[in-house]
Amino acid sequence: MTAPASTLTETTGHDAPRRRRRTSGSALVRYGFIAPAALYLALFFGYPIVKNLVMSFQEYTSATFFSGVAPFVGLANYRAVLSDPIFLKALTNTGIFTVVSIAGQFVIGMVLALFFRRSFPLSGFLRSMLLLPWLLPMVVSAAIWRWILEQDSGILNQFLSAVGLISSPIPWLTSSDTALIAVVMVNIWLGIPFNVVLLYSGLQAIPEELYEAGEIDGATGWSAFRHITLPLLRPVVSVVLLLGVIYTIKVLDLILGLTGGGPANATQTIATRSYEMSFIEFDFGQGAALGNVLIVIALIFSVVYLRANARSAKKG
Repeated sequence: MTAPASTLTETTGHDAPRRRRRTSGSALVRYGFIAPAALYLALFFGYPIVKNLVMSFQEYTSATFFSGVAPFVGLANYRAVLSDPIFLKALTNTGIFTVVSIAGQFVIGMVLALFFRRSFPLSGFLRSMLLLPWLLPMVVSAAIWRWILEQDSGILNQFLSAVGLISSPIPWLTSSDTALIAVVMVNIWLGIPFNVVLLYSGLQAIPEELYEAGEIDGATGWSAFRHITLPLLRPVVSVVLLLGVIYTIKVLDLILGLTGGGPANATQTIATRSYEMSFIEFDFGQGAALGNVLIVIALIFSVVYLRANARSAKKG
């Protein structure tokens, strides 16, 4: 039996507001779940970035804390940091430090991940020990490496002398010729666990059947690595390299703990120079401007790298 048209109209007229209320209620629930994360991001990520940006356009010094006055100076802070005689040195050091560190961490991490892919006794224990550098606080790692790299009593120089590789102690941290090498070496040591963990996880996801099929076609060793492992590991490699660069380009505590940016600015990077301007020279405006320059460099690299990687993935 068909309901009268007037009843249908009345029912539809009552259902529409009910549906709207239900839709509105479910939207409120969704926003309620998102709100804590949005609030957290706004407070702990958004506010510092906006505050840093505002400070970079102000004459913000230690006097500002007492007077509350920070005059607007336009681009003067950016002109000052870009014309700073140390800026070019810091930029070059940042590039060398980042590129060599990432290359060393990735190559050694990949070799170790491939090594641990094989099953052998104590494999799990050795993998756990490999995470040790990751567990140590950065200050502790820097203190340990300062002792290892000590010129006269450091264990590294004593070892190299004992095996006859050097005739006199190397001033690892006190010579402008070797300080950057020493800092990069320590940073590679710190980054290896991160690379091993992610690359090893990626290798575990590659089906063993592909290697067995490749073996039948003669793809073994380097050939199997090139045609099976690398293509299937590409998404993980992208994440490892991108996160590695973002982390390495802003390393501060390790360099401060080992050399403090010296000797003679030999290990000065943009991050350490920004810290020096803000907390030693107390020119927070210029320190903020240099920090923003570092953010822009990281953003440019990320966009270029992701776009190049996307194009490469499309070509297959």
